[in-house]
Amino acid sequence: MPDWTLMPASERDIEEVKARCRRIVKRRAAVSAGIAAVPLPGVDLAADLGLFAAVIDDINREFGLTPAQIERLQPRFRLVAYEAALSVGGMLIGKLITKELVLQLLRRSGAKLVAKQATRIVPIAGQIASAAIGFIAFRQIGNQHIDACAKVAAELLAAR
Repeated sequence: MPDWTLMPASERDIEEVKARCRRIVKRRAAVSAGIAAVPLPGVDLAADLGLFAAVIDDINREFGLTPAQIERLQPRFRLVAYEAALSVGGMLIGKLITKELVLQLLRRSGAKLVAKQATRIVPIAGQIASAAIGFIAFRQIGNQHIDACAKVAAELLAAR
């Protein structure tokens, strides 16, 4: 019997988890922006990797979509979870989140990272712009992952 206690049990639960996760993403994006404002090259990227890995793992856990949680499902529901994740492009759903995997995701958002690093050339304004770009990029990627997880959770809910 699948362990549904780890997953949202209704559409309302999914919306509550989404709201909770959006607050988590916003807080971590603010931390990322604060670190990006520090004028030490490379510090923000290292911090972002750790923050991204943690926030993605937290979101997966909130939706019941960590590898361990998915493994507790019956094979039919595991298949539904992985197929739904593929269909929404959720490359981080149901995966062990590592800094290397997050780095791959950040590379896909390369233009924003290049812009963020380039703004460091201009002293004060560059630090402010870098922090703003970092906040927006972090929040955007986090919110996209929340939406993907919510779709997978809805698919699992429908499959029950």
